[in-house]
Amino acid sequence: MKKNEISKEQITELFATLNRRVENSNGQPKYKWEDIQRKLEMNPDKIWSLYKMEETGGEPNLIGYDSYAKEYIFCDCSVESPKGRRSLCYDDAALNTRKEHKPKGSALAMANEMGIELLDEEKYFELQELGNFDMKTSSWLLTDSEVRKRGGALFGDSRYNRTFIYHNGAESYYAARGFRGVLRV
Repeated sequence: MKKNEISKEQITELFATLNRRVENSNGQPKYKWEDIQRKLEMNPDKIWSLYKMEETGGEPNLIGYDSYAKEYIFCDCSVESPKGRRSLCYDDAALNTRKEHKPKGSALAMANEMGIELLDEEKYFELQELGNFDMKTSSWLLTDSEVRKRGGALFGDSRYNRTFIYHNGAESYYAARGFRGVLRV
């Protein structure tokens, strides 16, 4: 199977999973699954991205709708940072600086390959308003160029009923740190 290609059976299973999540979100669903599915069917690359989010443990769910851009907003809603996206440094520049014990890749490169974006600080705080996420793990966050120029990168987690944003060397990686993505459809 080529990149960005998934079978009809995989799409059917993904749609059933997403439909269940959308309908079970916060009691009464705000959005009609038929409208969401129609929009997805017009964007096969977005279906593939959602499939990759699901396949890597992100448990994507609809978290909002941008009425100005007319886009549905999906986000990784797994309780902990997605298992299939951990032990990564922040970006390829950081990966290339490591001489030994290199991780398998970088968060930004993997997100780009999947067709999704890392959450920024604002989106991460919004996600934390929806539930308790990253209480045992942490997630790399989209980092501004000033911090990145100095060798750092941002990550967030939730402890003590609070959301924390920290910094680390961009080349660091940990078994409990991954990244969460957002996809606009």
